[in-house]
Amino acid sequence: MSSARYPILSSTMFLALFIAFLFVSPTYSTSRRALDHPKVQKGFQISLKHVDSAGNFTRFELLQRAMRRGRKRMERLSLMALAESDSSVESPVHAGNGEFLMQLAIGTPPGSYNAIMDTGSDLIWTQCKPCKQCFDQSTPIFDPKKSSSFSKLTCSSTLCDALPSSTCSDGCEYLYTYGDYSSTQGVMATETFTFDKVSIPNVAFGCGVENEGNGFNQGSGLVGLGRGPLSFVSQLDEPKFSYCLTSIDAKKTSTLLMGSLAGVNATGNSIKTTPLIKNPSQPSFYYLSLEGITVGDTLLPINKSTFALNSDGSGGMIIDSGTTITYLEESAFDLLKQEFTSQMKLPTDESGSTGLDLCFTLPSSANDIEVPKLVFHFTGADLDLPGENYIVADSDLGVACLAMGSSSGMSIFGNTQQQNILVLHDLHKETMSFIPTHCDQL
Repeated sequence: MSSARYPILSSTMFLALFIAFLFVSPTYSTSRRALDHPKVQKGFQISLKHVDSAGNFTRFELLQRAMRRGRKRMERLSLMALAESDSSVESPVHAGNGEFLMQLAIGTPPGSYNAIMDTGSDLIWTQCKPCKQCFDQSTPIFDPKKSSSFSKLTCSSTLCDALPSSTCSDGCEYLYTYGDYSSTQGVMATETFTFDKVSIPNVAFGCGVENEGNGFNQGSGLVGLGRGPLSFVSQLDEPKFSYCLTSIDAKKTSTLLMGSLAGVNATGNSIKTTPLIKNPSQPSFYYLSLEGITVGDTLLPINKSTFALNSDGSGGMIIDSGTTITYLEESAFDLLKQEFTSQMKLPTDESGSTGLDLCFTLPSSANDIEVPKLVFHFTGADLDLPGENYIVADSDLGVACLAMGSSSGMSIFGNTQQQNILVLHDLHKETMSFIPTHCDQL
């Protein structure tokens, strides 16, 4: 049997994983010049921090926060899957929310803000004055009247046309909705965004004056990194980006690389590349073609249609930075669970205390355990995951759990399975690449 040794860790990593598993137009005195929107020609690096990295909560409070986050994200994704196959739903909805924050500055002079990174949506937006309905945020709300580089987007611009819902009165006004009926509404504009010392002019974004819903108050807005024309990556001269996520229990920051820097480590025999699949019903998502899964030496007898993207837009598999664990369509997960159980040399834990679907009871004196290898077979790319990317063990609780679960319809490749892998999204080539990387050393 193909297997690997997996060290038993203290409760810190287990708790960290469980935490993440269970989360009208304004009038401005600015010009309405025609949009001059040159593509950004720079590559740059952005630090990412996990949303709970600075928290000081009890275990119960952390569990409550994580459960709320997890429920909201899954509700959004479930509603999107429903919208895909329902022909009566005309306006697309988007993922929203996320697990990682980035720091940026907006305007001239620049003001600093934290924003949520979201690979499941396109729009870049922040809360703006005068706010009619805004959530609490830790930094002052952006005031466009105080920025000399703020300019409204004209109604005739291509990016205004790309909005799922817009009107034209005092500029290009937008309404952008998320899967749990959260939304942001305001005016589209261009502004200078600064990441560390790199300033990028004429970034198209939403200046939101009516923003409602749960999950946004981790930051002042979102930076959409989806595949549509409104996203930040699509506004770059080289439309590609990569992220490298450190282990969930690590205190070191993760990394986001944009533009020409995105593929800086994408060389050598270790790189695995697979094509991106398009779904017209959900054009923002990064769909992958998953052909099969191997546990140990056993290729699971999964029906070939299980992970296929259906003609009505339902099904398929997406890769998502904002979902913590991988969710497989129910019939595939049942096969994985059965085979994993048969190859593990430990009794199953039936207490249900962890919130994960498959757990095993640890020997009291164990320092490490043997776990089956796990390989995801994407088209053209066999991704052999390290044990820490799919097994989480807690010596205090005496359990080791598979960091995966089941879903109905669409499958999701989550961020735990992506840790310490440079994940390169190339929108020009329409490919995704995986490069094993020590993410804390970037």
